[in-house]
Amino acid sequence: MINPLGGLGDLQKLQQQAQQMQQALQQEQVVVEKNGVRVTMRGDQVIDTVEVDGVIENRIADAINDAIKKTQELAAKKLIEISTQQQR
Repeated sequence: MINPLGGLGDLQKLQQQAQQMQQALQQEQVVVEKNGVRVTMRGDQVIDTVEVDGVIENRIADAINDAIKKTQELAAKKLIEISTQQQR
């Protein structure tokens, strides 16, 4: 007999791996400098600082972080829509 709950162990394992990946990415950092602008971003796509000509502009970092969050929410909604349509 097939166990319909057998896949739950795999799902939990995937969730744990995703959490580990998220934590690892939070520890990584990328710094890009171009045309007097320096951006420091974590591996999980959160901007720590934006410097323009040596002046830290956290307002810019906050705005970009909000934009990234909104695009991630949009992507999650689209993924749910697509998976729901495929199950029909």
